[in-house]
Amino acid sequence: MNPNKEQHLINRLKQHPKLLERMEALLNVVENSAGDYIKADDTEQYVIEELRKMGNDALYCWSGNAVIKTASHVREQQPELHGNGKKNSAGTRPSVKYRPQSSYFAARTTD
Repeated sequence: MNPNKEQHLINRLKQHPKLLERMEALLNVVENSAGDYIKADDTEQYVIEELRKMGNDALYCWSGNAVIKTASHVREQQPELHGNGKKNSAGTRPSVKYRPQSSYFAARTTD
């Protein structure tokens, strides 16, 4: 890989810190820097788990970017649209207070 591509890749990974962490974790396994990975089965399970996490992180990063790009594209296509922000309503208020209509409670007196 030429130096320009390497630097470009590093810069891209810096924009996605979670993916950078996952790559570093995988490199640590490959290099066995801590000496933790002796058995192939244990190492395989760890690598599979890290790749699964990396996939989740990649999809999360993608979805965040996709929402921003889609919103921008829609605003360009339909400039009359505008976001209203988060709604603050907790629902509608009841129009009449609830009172039990039982004659048992109304007719009863205390002695």
